[in-house]
Amino acid sequence: MRLTQYTDFSLRVLIYLGLHPDRRCTIQEIAEAYKISRNHLMKVVRQLAAAGFVTSTRGSGGGLTLPRAPEKINLAEVIAEMEPDFAMVECFRGNNECVITPACHLPPMLARATRAYLDVLRDYTLADVLGESNAAQMQHLLEP
Repeated sequence: MRLTQYTDFSLRVLIYLGLHPDRRCTIQEIAEAYKISRNHLMKVVRQLAAAGFVTSTRGSGGGLTLPRAPEKINLAEVIAEMEPDFAMVECFRGNNECVITPACHLPPMLARATRAYLDVLRDYTLADVLGESNAAQMQHLLEP
C-alpha cells in the first residue's frame, strides 16, 4: 500500500508542529524546512485544520499549532482523514469496468488488508513518531 504525497505532507506538518510545541509555526517555514511547495502545504493545512488536527491562527503572530498533545493524535485517524480513498484496484472505484469483478476474490482480500493496515496504525500516535530520542535528531535535520 502506498500513501499519497498529500498524506505524506500532512504527516510531516504534524511532525514539524510536534517538534515545536512552544510556538506557532508558519506554513512558509514548514515548506522551507521540508523543501516542498508552500501552495501545496496550504491545501494540506486547510484540511488538517478542518479535521481538527491543527489549529490555525491568522494575522500578525499567527501560525499553526497542535490543538492537543501528540499522544492524542492517532496516526490511523490522520491517514484515514487525509487519504482520498483506499481504492487500490479498479473494482474499488465507482467507475469500475473490470469484467471479472463478479467472480473475483481479490476485492475482499484487499479490503481485509486495508483494515489490517489501519488497525496496526491505530496503535500509534504522533508521540510515537516523534520519540524522545528521535526528536532532537529530526529538529537538527530540519534546521536551515
